Amino acid sequence: RVYIVFFMKGDYPYGECDILSQLPNVNIARFGSLGFIDPTNVKPEEKEQARQALAAAREAVFSGSYDLVVLDEVNLAVAWNLVELDEVIKLISDKPRNVELILTGRKADTKLIQLADVVTEMLKIKHPYDEGMKARKGIEY
Repeated sequence: RVYIVFFMKGDYPYGECDILSQLPNVNIARFGSLGFIDPTNVKPEEKEQARQALAAAREAVFSGSYDLVVLDEVNLAVAWNLVELDEVIKLISDKPRNVELILTGRKADTKLIQLADVVTEMLKIKHPYDEGMKARKGIEY
């Protein structure tokens, strides 16, 4: 029983969201705008979407319905001040022991790293996009 909260994937037709929504025992909730967020000029509606995403995550964590709750791109949401670091820390600290939390995204705050049991960093070394290749269906989307 898995619940995935997408902090920065609004209604755009992302392939990962489409596939995940077809899996049994996986529920998803999507928040965010259609475009990219400018971290130097965060709009109030973007903060509100992130606040709603965190509220949905909190509800899922304490619902008793899920074993695993994924907060997709929450690290960037914290780094870009869309949600408060203290609220994410509180969610981690208060969660039931039987619920696993996965936090994803770049720029993880050191306090979140310290609270984590496992920390993994994926680092692109080389990608065709760097040479001008467009995103490929079935690979990047």
